[in-house]
Amino acid sequence: MKKYKINDFEFELIENYKDGFDLEEIKNKYTDYFDDYDYLIGDWSYGKLRLKGFCDKNNKLINKINDITIKDEYIKNFCSYECRYFVLKKIKK
Repeated sequence: MKKYKINDFEFELIENYKDGFDLEEIKNKYTDYFDDYDYLIGDWSYGKLRLKGFCDKNNKLINKINDITIKDEYIKNFCSYECRYFVLKKIKK
């Protein structure tokens, strides 16, 4: 998978459903709020990108609403039906 640098962090694109990945839009939307998360899920609703941070099991910030293991449930229940989306995984150094 491809790697991208966003705000001094390197990410790997691990899923790109319906070509939802747009690097420029992500860079415009990304803030330091997302720095502590291990994954970013971006979905498109009404032509706008929404970002949400998720954690792996080793992250101290993990809880049931940001656990990456519920990714499919999150997409099904909180994203527009059949929307374009992507998943980025932060590469730890």
